[in-house]
Amino acid sequence: MKREETVDFHIKGTWHALARMYSRKAQEFGLTTNTAFVLLNVNSEYGTRVTKIAPLMGLEVTSISRIMKSMEESGLIIRKPDPEDGRAVRVFLTKMGKEQKSLATETVMSFNELVHRNISKSKLDTFFEVMNKINELIELKPV
Repeated sequence: MKREETVDFHIKGTWHALARMYSRKAQEFGLTTNTAFVLLNVNSEYGTRVTKIAPLMGLEVTSISRIMKSMEESGLIIRKPDPEDGRAVRVFLTKMGKEQKSLATETVMSFNELVHRNISKSKLDTFFEVMNKINELIELKPV
């Protein structure tokens, strides 16, 4: 089988193209893709526990600490003890963090609108169905 015939080749290639596109856009705003992704996943009103953000990014909680430190130093977030659980930490967006989150949301929405304008609903439904099935297969740990 040629590599162009494998599922991995197409998923990885598309993911890298998507990551490059978002990285270029994030750089326009002085952010990184990881920073923008954190901003997108922090609840603007109630904040979000760090332990909830890390898994969304495919990271361990300990791995996200450097990103959080950088975001705090940049004035995008503040960390406070969780009022429901004093052992946990919640991340809250600052005014600047909320502004940057708005730009990141706009970017994601714009790309998704582009995709929806250019790919039929039935093809997108099939795409989502296939991607969900691939994720289910991965969870079975077949290799």
